[in-house]
Amino acid sequence: MASVTPPQAVHLEEAENLVASLRDGNVRALARAISLVENDASGAASVLSACFPYTGHALRIGLTGAPGTGKSTLVDRLASHYRAQQQTVGIVAVDPTSPFTGGAILGDRIRMQRHHADPGLYIRSMATRGFLGGLASTTADVASVVEASGKTRLLIETVGVGQDEVDIVRLADVTVVVLVPGLGDDVQSIKAGILEIADIFVVNKSDREGADRVEQEIRAMQSLGGHAEGWVPPVVRTVATTGDGTGALAEAIERCAEWLRQTGKLEQKRAAAWQKRLVEMIRQKLVRELIHHRLGISDLEAHALAVAARNEDPYRLVDKLVRGLLDLREDDRQHPSIER
Repeated sequence: MASVTPPQAVHLEEAENLVASLRDGNVRALARAISLVENDASGAASVLSACFPYTGHALRIGLTGAPGTGKSTLVDRLASHYRAQQQTVGIVAVDPTSPFTGGAILGDRIRMQRHHADPGLYIRSMATRGFLGGLASTTADVASVVEASGKTRLLIETVGVGQDEVDIVRLADVTVVVLVPGLGDDVQSIKAGILEIADIFVVNKSDREGADRVEQEIRAMQSLGGHAEGWVPPVVRTVATTGDGTGALAEAIERCAEWLRQTGKLEQKRAAAWQKRLVEMIRQKLVRELIHHRLGISDLEAHALAVAARNEDPYRLVDKLVRGLLDLREDDRQHPSIER
């Protein structure tokens, strides 16, 4: 089980050296850079900025689905398939959070430990730390650092998700939804958001009774929805424990990626994802600046007490604080800083 230990801060020059080292294949440098980013340490923004020129080239493949569908085993098989093709692979596996340490319960890494000596493959487990949506709050940034190390395929596995926890679609180029027979009401597991985000459906454990029914229900729901975009998500059957169907899944992923490139939808998809990320980054930056320049924790507590007692209007308070922050930032324009 991984515990959360805050890494030491780094300065801009040290961040650039760290990224240069991870680009040269230094696994320790890569692990340290990820820890800085994951823990939002001082210098994390410098690390991400130094990594950014080396991103945008890898194919990001997201795998999501309910708990128990065999996502980790499937990721392991896909990684082996890509390594056999001499592709370098990065795996970002989002695990449940330990209630004691706040770290990730490393079930995914245990399943993939046979790859530990492979220099062409890097595995990182992340804790959700209470963040909903199937990912952690810094998963996108961690994926960027792994990609900057030169990986050509990124496999991003979500924690087991429900119908509306679909953040993976904003991060992955190709989203694979993994289903299995025998989970009860099969239609419930593939409706709503999960159905809509899938680029590819996988019926894993397809050697079990009920696999035919799951595939039929997927195709029936697809026929009701129509496909104005021109891509009909294929249904691929796999048995991850034996590797059956892994090659067919990899081929479906490549066909989807090629279709996205040829139609220009890959660029559109990435631009839309960056728009959402920029809004979130601006929001986080404003909150940090507000707390640093306008408020301390004690002031925030005092305002909270006043609002709770109905002695202060929270809407006018926030408007006043933000306006004050923007006025303050006008004075700082001549002294920009990359640090957060």
